[in-house]
Amino acid sequence: MATEATTTRFHNSDFRAVPPPDYLPEITVAPHDGLHFWQFMFAGSIAGCVEHMAMFPVDTVKTHMQALGSCPITSVGVRHALRSVLKSDGLPGLYRGIGAMGLGAGPAHAVYFSVYEVCKKYFSGGDPNNSAAHAVSGVFATVASDAVFTPLDMVKQRLQLGNGTAYRGVLDCAKKVLKEEGFGAFYASYRTTVLMNAPFTAVHFATYEAAKRGLIEISPEIANEERVMVHATAGALAGASAAVVTTPLDVVKTQLQCQGVCGCDRFKSTAIRDVTKTIVQKDGYKCLMRGWIPRILFHAPAAAICWSTYEAAKSFFQELNACTESGTIT
Repeated sequence: MATEATTTRFHNSDFRAVPPPDYLPEITVAPHDGLHFWQFMFAGSIAGCVEHMAMFPVDTVKTHMQALGSCPITSVGVRHALRSVLKSDGLPGLYRGIGAMGLGAGPAHAVYFSVYEVCKKYFSGGDPNNSAAHAVSGVFATVASDAVFTPLDMVKQRLQLGNGTAYRGVLDCAKKVLKEEGFGAFYASYRTTVLMNAPFTAVHFATYEAAKRGLIEISPEIANEERVMVHATAGALAGASAAVVTTPLDVVKTQLQCQGVCGCDRFKSTAIRDVTKTIVQKDGYKCLMRGWIPRILFHAPAAAICWSTYEAAKSFFQELNACTESGTIT
C-alpha cells in the first residue's frame, strides 16, 4: 500500500519532465568517406594543381637557394635569392618550369591521395583515430606518387635554374637530358626523394589528422560551419612541421636533380651519403638547412590550400553520391 501510494504521488500530472542536460554533441568520424577510387583521384589531382601553381614562385626561390654554385645566385638568403632572380629574369623567372609542374602535379597527386585513402581504409581497421595507420598510408602514397612525379620535378628544377639558354622548354629539356645523360638521370634523385618524402608524409598526415581532430574537439558546434578553416589550419601545421624535419634531404635531392646545370656540381655517385659528404665538405653542415625558410613558407600555405581544396572536392562528391543514391540525380 505504501509503495502504491508513493508511485501514485510521483506520477502526479502537475509534475513536468526535466529535459536532459545540454551536453556537447558526441564527435564521431566516419571510418571512410565512401567515395569511388576515381573520385579520390580527381579530388587529389585538383588539390595538387591548385597547391603547386599558387606557390610556384616560392618553390623557385627555394630551388635557387639550395643549388650550390648556381648562377647568378651568390647568396643563400631569401631576400637576396629573390632579388637576384628578379634582376636576372624579371617576374617571369619566378614561373620558369611551371609547365613541367602542371604536367606532373595533377597525375602525381591523383595517385598520392587515392593510394592514401585506400591504404587508410585498409590499415586503420575501422578506427579513424589511428595515427599509425595514417602515417603508414602516407608512406605508401608517397612511394607511388614520387614514381610519377620525380622525372617532371627534375625537369622543373632545371628549368627554374636556367635563364633560357640551357633549355628552351619542358620538351627540349627532357630530350637533352635523355640524349646526354640517359634515362637514369630522370630518376637520379628518386631514392633521396622517397627517403625524404616518406618521413615528410608520415609526419604530415599524422599531424594533419591529429590537428584536424583536435580542432574539431575544441569547438565541435562550429566544426561544420568552419570546415574550410579547420582543414586549412590543420594542413598548415602539418606542412610546416614536415618541412623543417626533411630540409636536409631536400637539399640533397635538389643537388642531384640540378647537377651540371648552370654551374652546379656534378656528382660521381648518386648515393645520399656521398652527396651529403660533398655538400658538407664544400659549405659545412649549415648548408644542409639551406632553404628551410622558403620551404616552410611554401609547405605551410601549400598544405592549407591543398587540404582545404581536397576536402572541398571530397564533400562535393559525397553530396553528389548521396543525391544519386536518393534518386535526386539520375
